[in-house]
Amino acid sequence: MTTLTVSHLSKHFPLRDGRRRRTLRAVDDVSFELRSGQTMALVGESGSGKSTIARMLVRLTRPTAGEILLDGTPVRSGRRAVRRYRRDVQMVFQDPFGSLNPAHTVDYHLRRPLRLHGIARDTTGLRTAVHDLLTRVNLTPADQVARRLPHELSGGQRQRVAIARALAPRPRILLADEPVSMLDVSIRLEILNLVDRLKREGDLAVLYVTHDLATARYFASSTTVLYRGQVVESGPSDEVILRPAHPYTQLLAAAAPDPGRPRTAPPDGPRRGGQGPATGDTGCLFRDRCPAAMEICRQEVPEFTVGAGHLARCWLRQPGTPGAAGPPTA
Repeated sequence: MTTLTVSHLSKHFPLRDGRRRRTLRAVDDVSFELRSGQTMALVGESGSGKSTIARMLVRLTRPTAGEILLDGTPVRSGRRAVRRYRRDVQMVFQDPFGSLNPAHTVDYHLRRPLRLHGIARDTTGLRTAVHDLLTRVNLTPADQVARRLPHELSGGQRQRVAIARALAPRPRILLADEPVSMLDVSIRLEILNLVDRLKREGDLAVLYVTHDLATARYFASSTTVLYRGQVVESGPSDEVILRPAHPYTQLLAAAAPDPGRPRTAPPDGPRRGGQGPATGDTGCLFRDRCPAAMEICRQEVPEFTVGAGHLARCWLRQPGTPGAAGPPTA
């Protein structure tokens, strides 16, 4: 079984505003595991650090701190080591048109990784491998599709080509960075079902980056929720999405459109600061937006609690905290 272990991963970007220097903590002390045959959703609003994590996992961005291990072996730097690692870990980007070179055909985009990773080298082998990849992602007739340029394909077809290119090195782990957000609603389910089928056929481990709780619940067996680079809740998707324990996850769930849900008033409680960052580096980062913030939230961040397999980082779930709500109920 393939396992990708992320341990205390962080990425800090230096910022300079005139003479003042600051540090943006895009990802801060994130840990999780990806296993073969499973899909984990990484959920959060824009700017929460989801794509930065995916880019670090595929070695496009160098981590500031932390460790990435593939089957227990630390991922090393260096051109050869990174190439070997990328044969096992591939990524599907959000914008299929932006990730494909408009001057080259589909055949070129698929032959290049096949040659680079030694999957096929002679003309006959390359032609067969390209045909098989296009057939696997339901792009037929493969010979005609292979001759087309990206602008001659629809958005869904381009994303299928991007998926086929990611499958070319025969990876064990697939990172999908919002793979359906740029597509029409009518074909999003087709692409998700395609990735799910490919996962089952190849026993892949899949990281699904998204801001959509509905597709996360449908597509992923487990969900990890990020807020400003920190994990605030994680667990089985049904538990996290249907019975959210952290106030931020609750607000995300409440914001998801549901025609059958009656319109209700916003939850009672103080609301401070709107979308702005909390001041200082201590305490809960969500406190200035939390409707149930307490004084202790300004002082320190609690440990993860709730129950077996379902974890939330909130003082409301800490036993003995005045006003704590305890575990969430259905």
